[in-house]
Amino acid sequence: MTRHDSSISARSSRVFPPESRAAFARDYPEKPHVLRHRLRAEERLTLDALAALGEVLPPASIEYNRGDLPVGVEGKPDANGLTIGETIRHIVTSNSWAVLKNIEQVPQYQALLMDLLDELRPTIEATTGDMLTPQGFVFISSPNAVTPYHFDPEHNILLQLRGSKVMTQFPAGDPAYAPDTVHETYHLGGPRELPWHDGLLTGGTPFAIEPGEAVYVPVMAPHFVRNGSEPSISLSITWRSEWSYAEAGARCFNGIVRKLGVNPRAPGRWPASNRAKSLAFRAWRKAFGTAG
Repeated sequence: MTRHDSSISARSSRVFPPESRAAFARDYPEKPHVLRHRLRAEERLTLDALAALGEVLPPASIEYNRGDLPVGVEGKPDANGLTIGETIRHIVTSNSWAVLKNIEQVPQYQALLMDLLDELRPTIEATTGDMLTPQGFVFISSPNAVTPYHFDPEHNILLQLRGSKVMTQFPAGDPAYAPDTVHETYHLGGPRELPWHDGLLTGGTPFAIEPGEAVYVPVMAPHFVRNGSEPSISLSITWRSEWSYAEAGARCFNGIVRKLGVNPRAPGRWPASNRAKSLAFRAWRKAFGTAG
């Protein structure tokens, strides 16, 4: 894990207005909510700039596929037959979904990410402690593209920059929406895609966002996304906390002991401490050198 160094970011005018910072302070870290932002005319986030970024990032930092997907998928979707540059430059017609991962690898995008996170760091660190492992992801998707049902281990704010989308979120930590065994498999190296059936839909809360709006996603909150009728560009700014790492470690511990025939209790949601199981997993990993 890495700690956020505020000296990396250059100070600029605030992107999150006071009312959004107040809403974030009220609801972080467990309640999803919509925020306003002023990140509009940003040269680093145009289609041409993002296509160029995709062409210089390492292969492990790009992912793209067809966009006409169902909400529930098993495994990774099929490729679209294009390069990442072609996919992004022709996103209007390429029927695709793409993500550029860990954009902080490139200095100008690292500065953008840190500038945004630095605005929220006082609230984050007053609540969940040190801001760890800041990462940025850019999502570029064709009209009506779907991001299938999944979860992520980070605290996440998704800023909408172009087009519109609806993110439907489900209660984090509720096994009705993501079984404990699926959490364990994911943290031990499995996929993040989740099993889906239409009966789950009634438990979801849709958050519609347009340019100038953002949505906060709690750690491991299941969700899927439907793009609107125009091409979409979104920026995710994410970070980890000691709590999120302990929750992940506790899930790993549970996955290991479950293989031994034990039916372990699920980790608690924040502010519950999962430190004991997390430390036990770290000790097991140090002794045996593998996650499972």
